[in-house]
Amino acid sequence: MRVCILMGSFRKDRNTETLTKTLIRSLEEEGIEVDYITLRDKHIEPCTACWTCQDVFDGPGCPKEDDCDEIFKSVLKSDCIILATPIYSWYCTPPMKALLDRMVYTMNKYYGEVEGPCLWQDKKIGIVTTCGYGIEKGAGVFEEGIRRYAEHSKLDYIGMIGMKDKDDLSIYQGDEAKLLLSVLVDNIKE
Repeated sequence: MRVCILMGSFRKDRNTETLTKTLIRSLEEEGIEVDYITLRDKHIEPCTACWTCQDVFDGPGCPKEDDCDEIFKSVLKSDCIILATPIYSWYCTPPMKALLDRMVYTMNKYYGEVEGPCLWQDKKIGIVTTCGYGIEKGAGVFEEGIRRYAEHSKLDYIGMIGMKDKDDLSIYQGDEAKLLLSVLVDNIKE
């Protein structure tokens, strides 16, 4: 089994990334392969709705020349995608949003001259997040957006693990974090 973790945080080794690294250790202990991609290190152009990708059925087919091709390859070879992002104004970070916009078209060939395949159908997708508010208030809008995104993309939504931002990074590696993340790990393995 392989999991692709897409890290949307701009801040290295802070809350979301520390929590996600705790998840990675748990996955690796279970023998699950992890592709960890930090979006802050990638050049991701926004989707411009050119629709070129819609008539390419054997791959993503986006004509943009940026780092998304390598991300698309990792997503396609994975069994599960984890969106790891802090919440900014009730949604994910800008590079995560740009990537989600690109993937909804390159992976779902629903809009061309002829309806094509869903390239990532039946893959699992989940969320790991931190935010300044309580999780429901802070990340609820993002979670609902990803539920709809998953339904549209024929993905299996496996849930969200979130923790409120704290100044103490050790909480993202402690027993509470490990217990929360164990639910996500179990859902990945099912």
